[in-house]
Amino acid sequence: MSEKKSLFITGCSSGIGYVTAQEAQNAGHRVICSARKLEDVERLQQEGFEVLQLDLADSHSIQQGVQQLLEMTEGTLDAVFHNGAYGQPGAVEDLSRDVLRTQFETNFFGTHELNNLIIPVMRKQGHGRIIYNSSVLGFVALKYRGAYNASKYALEGLADTLRLELAGSGIYVSLVEPGPIISDFRKNAMAMYKKNIDPQTSVHKDTYLAMEARLKKEGPAVPFTLPATAVAEKVLHAMTAKRPKVRYFVTFPTYLFAYLKRLLPAAWLDALLLKVE
Repeated sequence: MSEKKSLFITGCSSGIGYVTAQEAQNAGHRVICSARKLEDVERLQQEGFEVLQLDLADSHSIQQGVQQLLEMTEGTLDAVFHNGAYGQPGAVEDLSRDVLRTQFETNFFGTHELNNLIIPVMRKQGHGRIIYNSSVLGFVALKYRGAYNASKYALEGLADTLRLELAGSGIYVSLVEPGPIISDFRKNAMAMYKKNIDPQTSVHKDTYLAMEARLKKEGPAVPFTLPATAVAEKVLHAMTAKRPKVRYFVTFPTYLFAYLKRLLPAAWLDALLLKVE
């Protein structure tokens, strides 16, 4: 049986974060969750989790949350799973500067700020695991997902650099790269689409109508969709393995596109990606 660890997870209100918290706690690890909304914090507390409120788009919330986290753990932490994120749909030419900035505040800048508050703790104790929840869209791009693509590409570049800079410190950096996973991702994406995209004024109007149907669809929208436990399994390995992997692919599409990106000329890969809705 592996040594029990302390793990902090962002974005635990549902989906991957919630299920990973359950799986880690069931495995005997100490899990501290975070959620953005107070009602989610209260619900998770009622379910028996240790929870703090944290909004990755708010610097004060991040600083306050980490202070509370370290008070709870008496200044130590074995692992962090950076899971909190959302997807902003829309054609690149329909994304305003403010909309793109907001996507990055949560998916990239907030995660980075949180991480920089935790790294000194891990350096002081001489060990730690930093695990980023990235995406297949962190290394291949798909249409109408430009904001999310860009944020995950940026996250992967930062994580790859950080891994090199932390070499020899006892702190390991891993990227988990899911493809389609059962979660509230599409529901949340639909809300952001309605908030920030006006299909009636866009040259992409007809495509948006088809996209709306996909975002509203109940259950798995594409083949090879896996439950969130598939991601949790990879996170637990990254947290407990003597030498965790740099990258953890989760679903068949992730393995497939990683292989095709290495194998195919860019024009051929684009031809395949253009067929993906």
